[in-house]
Amino acid sequence: MSVTNGRVKTLSNHRWLISFSARISDIASTLLSGYICYAVFLNNWNITERYMLGTVVGGLLVSAVIPNLGVYRTWRGRVLSPLLFKLMMGYFIVALIFTSLLYLSGFGEYFSRLWLVSWFILAFMGSLLVRGFTYPVINYFRLTGRNRRQVVLVGDAHSCATAAAHLNAEPTAGFDIAQIYLVSNDVMSELSDMGLNWRTYTADRIHEIETDEVWICLPLSRGNQVKEIISSLGLTAANVRYMPDMRDFRLINHDICNVANLYLLNMSCSPISGSSRWIKAIEDRLISALILLAISPVMLLLAVGVKLSSPGPIFYRQERVSWNGKPFNMLKFRSMPVNSEANGVQWGGAKNKTNTKFGSFIRSTSLDELPQFINVLLGDMSIVGPRPERTIFVDQFKHEIPGYMQKHLMKAGITGWAQINGWRGDTNLEKRVECDLWYIEQWSVMLDLKIIFLTIFKGFINKNAC
Repeated sequence: MSVTNGRVKTLSNHRWLISFSARISDIASTLLSGYICYAVFLNNWNITERYMLGTVVGGLLVSAVIPNLGVYRTWRGRVLSPLLFKLMMGYFIVALIFTSLLYLSGFGEYFSRLWLVSWFILAFMGSLLVRGFTYPVINYFRLTGRNRRQVVLVGDAHSCATAAAHLNAEPTAGFDIAQIYLVSNDVMSELSDMGLNWRTYTADRIHEIETDEVWICLPLSRGNQVKEIISSLGLTAANVRYMPDMRDFRLINHDICNVANLYLLNMSCSPISGSSRWIKAIEDRLISALILLAISPVMLLLAVGVKLSSPGPIFYRQERVSWNGKPFNMLKFRSMPVNSEANGVQWGGAKNKTNTKFGSFIRSTSLDELPQFINVLLGDMSIVGPRPERTIFVDQFKHEIPGYMQKHLMKAGITGWAQINGWRGDTNLEKRVECDLWYIEQWSVMLDLKIIFLTIFKGFINKNAC
């Protein structure tokens, strides 16, 4: 493709305009929010020079910090929830830097705390509002045939059919298949069933392709062939992307990373790293402390009930496995008589185990799990995460259930996606692991809050609780 191709110029201008408009809207949202919050909370529409200067500094910080988080790159065809999370983190960092500057300079006492908090919250909401109006408009233009890109697929029939099916299912992504080139004479039925045409790949033909993007769709095992195709595309100005066929892999938090100037493909990695790690830690400590404070009278009554129902300790400590396979002692209110497991332990069959009358009540209502908020406060567990299992059963299940050990890419939780969907107790273990891995792949603070909220209605009293 010639670099002077009119279509490419138009698309590049659109990308530049969208990115520039997003930057301006975020700065404008910050400046306007600072003024509105001043007028509303300080009851004065004539903003003082001090607050005006502070608002301008906030706008400059937004223009300097938020672009580094990648929120202005093209998000065509990508999931938008990570963008919103990065935008929220950007405003949080800006607010942290701004308040730190006020504290270090000694000017903090001259600014209203209510104004500061409401300012950055409103600025973030303003940025979200602009995007809430903008993205549907962009999607509309793409659905009507504008701001779209032409894609050429090069690969085997199975991988190209997969790519084509996903592009057809997501028309708002803005990609149209211009041509398909097959590198081998494999089964063509998938392409034929989709009504797609193809040509045979040859190196002398591929470099003359005029298109916006070329996607190489081949499995990792055909790396040498991928290298040859990339070499043949050296004369094209189109974006070249590689879509490795990894449908047979169980991918967790997959991405591309750069370590020691080496590009690595993350296949199965914990999402809790870097800033996510301390965000999750703050979330756990803060919420668990508030919950323990609120339920302390209930826990006191439960402790008395356990003590009076049968002789023995109030808490039952059991070794479970959490993050990275690390064991810890999980706390529960004791629901069984002492030495009830003297003859050994078995997985499942909890309804057939010997419980005290009070123990049966607290198990059926999940009240025996409340001491685990202490484990969260100590850092052994999270409020939301895959439920932990005993060490002896982990050693067994990791050989029997595909992907079982991947559930330990996050800290064990009191509740989780599996539990609010009814997969607990003696239910199907494979389904529970599937839910756990989905949660790890999709993790976000908002998902955690959703699960905590749903646990109140679905997690405590459940027919599978035991």
